[in-house]
Amino acid sequence: MRASGSVLFRSLQVPRQSLHPAFHVHLQWHCRSRPASTQFRRFLQTTPLHQPRTPDFAFAFDIDGVLLRSSSPLPLALQTLRLLHDFRIPYILLTNGGGKSESARVAELKRLLGAEIDEGMFVQSHTPFASYIEHDSPFADLDSEGNGGKEEKKKLKDSTILVLGGDGDSCRKVAESYGFKHVITPADIICAHPPTWLLANMHLHKSHARPLPLPIYTPTTTTTSSSSPQQPDPQKHLRIHSVFVFADPRDWALDTQLLIDVLRSENGILGTTANPPSPSPSASAKTSTQTQVPLHFSNPDILYAATHHLPRMGQGAFLASFLGAWNAVTSTISPNNTPQTLEYTTIGKPSQSTFEFAERRLRQHRKKIGGREGELRKVYMIGDNPRSDIQGGNTYRSPFSPKTKWETILVRSGVYTDSPSPSPADNPDSHTHSDDLQGDQKPTTIKDGVWDAITWALVREGLLATPTPTNKPRKSSGIPPIEGVWAGMEWPPPSPSRLQLIEAELKDQERSQDDPAVPGGEVGGGG
Repeated sequence: MRASGSVLFRSLQVPRQSLHPAFHVHLQWHCRSRPASTQFRRFLQTTPLHQPRTPDFAFAFDIDGVLLRSSSPLPLALQTLRLLHDFRIPYILLTNGGGKSESARVAELKRLLGAEIDEGMFVQSHTPFASYIEHDSPFADLDSEGNGGKEEKKKLKDSTILVLGGDGDSCRKVAESYGFKHVITPADIICAHPPTWLLANMHLHKSHARPLPLPIYTPTTTTTSSSSPQQPDPQKHLRIHSVFVFADPRDWALDTQLLIDVLRSENGILGTTANPPSPSPSASAKTSTQTQVPLHFSNPDILYAATHHLPRMGQGAFLASFLGAWNAVTSTISPNNTPQTLEYTTIGKPSQSTFEFAERRLRQHRKKIGGREGELRKVYMIGDNPRSDIQGGNTYRSPFSPKTKWETILVRSGVYTDSPSPSPADNPDSHTHSDDLQGDQKPTTIKDGVWDAITWALVREGLLATPTPTNKPRKSSGIPPIEGVWAGMEWPPPSPSRLQLIEAELKDQERSQDDPAVPGGEVGGGG
């Protein structure tokens, strides 16, 4: 059976015309006399254009604004992932989104993108929180190098934590899937003690609220043996050991009030205050030793791309809003009108800790598909946000190998655009020209979309041949051809005589395809 390279193009679901002619011609030449079932396998094994079975480079993709806009795939996102999968090029999805379990989100992405993705290839903003405690997931050994020692992780696992963000109690379930044993949400608190925030919509919270493990402390609580106010007791009253913001909060007012209550409490006992007004020097000395409840944010993005034509506010905007409220409240109650210092940590892109976690997962995935773990040379970070994707990739330094370098590709399909926005205030990440991107936010290159981004990188890595003036890309029927950017590397394409012969043959086949009267129209049909 003789078959043409069009079978391969159909298997990739990428039109033949969308690939660069040198790559297309070489596939056609390789496939001319081979069964269709072995074309792609033998091409990888024998073509001089091939990469090692598992290349020494990889990709990291943002999702929103790069592969998807809300729940709709962006142009050529499906073909991009399919191409990388078929060439056994490792990649991971690294997003500042969250609010769902990794398993649920991966199932959704597989449905939307038609790609073979597993949880080991997917990192959400809050995924690294799993490494804060001991857990039993398939990646427990991989994540064991995360924050804190063994005893500290065990203590946090058994403690009560407050989780903010997400729809209903979805983030509570995510935290529990990580191994946190005692997770409460704002809904639990407001339903158990409505005076906490009188403006809360109780109807929305009752559907997913759970009983609190212990009551909230109030000064009016009395003991059975005395009529004097009962003192706060961590054994009798609700104590929150840590606060985790897993995703964008839905009720900013309620969550802001609860955060201020918890962070100003005495050792996390809700209903108390660590700095009560008191003329007693001993009392002041006592409260000065109080430590703030640890506060962890998972996503510093102020804006993200959605279906709306302008970027929308994310968790980073909530953090900025909360900082303003915290400074206003603590300065108001301070004797000298000075705001109290707030301590918090933020993971997610562009933090070093999130990129380190992502590279650990990427190395594990690369090893799984056949690559030796110590040979990762380069990672291309593709994103649409200069402040998170690009800055994170540029500033990250791999702790696993000094030979592993990250480079960045900024795409115009999401938050970023280098054309003027209606108003500079509408989109702070919109720039009138790429020269406006400076320092850590300046990418290696800027492309229109994810297809242009990965093909630029594949040309740079030598997997695809670079276009020449005599070898221009064909028309693509609306699908962009491979970019011809080259980075000072030489590539030995097929010899001119061979290339000319094959090109002439392909032109004859295309003319036959266009004109049914010409014999041989079925040979080399496009896919």
